[in-house]
Amino acid sequence: MFNKKMVTDLDVKGKKVLVRVDFNVPIKDGKISDDTRITAALPTINYLLEHGAAVILASHLGRPKTATDIQFSLKPVADHLANLVKAPVHFAEDCVGEVAQKAAAALKPGEILVLENTRFHPEEEKNNPEMAKQLAALADLFVNDAFGSAHRAHASTAGVNAYLPSAAGFLLEKEIQYLGNAIDNPKRPFIAILGGAKISDKIGVIDNLLQKADHILIGGGMANTFLAAKGYEMADSLVEKESLETAKTLIEKGKSKLMLPVDMVLADKFDAEAETKVVPLGDVPAGWRVLDIGPETVKAYRLTILDAGTVVWNGPMGVFEFPKFAKGTFAIAEAVADSQSISIIGGGDSVSAINQSGLADKITHISTGGGASLEMLEGLELPGLAALTDK
Repeated sequence: MFNKKMVTDLDVKGKKVLVRVDFNVPIKDGKISDDTRITAALPTINYLLEHGAAVILASHLGRPKTATDIQFSLKPVADHLANLVKAPVHFAEDCVGEVAQKAAAALKPGEILVLENTRFHPEEEKNNPEMAKQLAALADLFVNDAFGSAHRAHASTAGVNAYLPSAAGFLLEKEIQYLGNAIDNPKRPFIAILGGAKISDKIGVIDNLLQKADHILIGGGMANTFLAAKGYEMADSLVEKESLETAKTLIEKGKSKLMLPVDMVLADKFDAEAETKVVPLGDVPAGWRVLDIGPETVKAYRLTILDAGTVVWNGPMGVFEFPKFAKGTFAIAEAVADSQSISIIGGGDSVSAINQSGLADKITHISTGGGASLEMLEGLELPGLAALTDK
């Protein structure tokens, strides 16, 4: 399945190794609220240190508009990393140019250098060869361990491969193997759970999964569009009018596979403190909107999940940020944890639901990449992976 060179295939002793990691973590007031993506990269970082390499880490963080957008600096990440490793951690205030070159040149085996946010340079997202060349010039070898960015053809993910011998890190391999096996060789029944606001983001995914999965359970705002396509009046609910025809086609294709809510939690306004009521499937009364799946839907979905051999889940079942409308998402998290299936969760909200419910240790694999895992579920090739050296 995994046909790329691995970090273990490289002779790293005494070499400078540029590692593309995904340190795009939530930071508020200089504090990291969830360091999952940092800890996920530690096996590769520690392997390199133990084998005598000098480790240079490159990552993006957020979507900075300018290079002076200091709220997107990776400095707090470098400080946090220093508490997680037994090696000196240095920080370079740029990822290319003189500052980065000097810092990389001074780096000794057994030490780490964290480069500043790659997206402080617009050339990064354009996969500019000049920027890729400058990044490559800092090191002797390149390792990509950033699954969360593998679906982007950027200078630091895909471009740099043209200038250095390259390999995959342990996290990238683990992600590809879990997701790849789930799709191509699942233990059956194979159940996909898809939520989130929009169908338009997931048309390709649903299309691909209709050919591979035994059932697809739909929740979140995208369920409204499917129900509207079936002729139900959805009142003030979020409905993607431009996706109604697509939804009809998918319902046609997915006849027995596509499972939609049979009841729903309504709110009289989009607000955490809204009035709520649970109603069976039917026309939503004027002035009301659907904000979560109802208890009967939870029961039906739970039974299907408990019977599964493989479960892949991406996206919440309701407006998860409002506690009143998070019940459906938490109930699905519980069902996935209770099932004996191989369970894989990707996408920010589904991951935080599992983490908040304290059930993470009951999940087979929690993916660090929302967009990347969706593109794999869609059957697309990931540029950051494709660019790596074949075995």
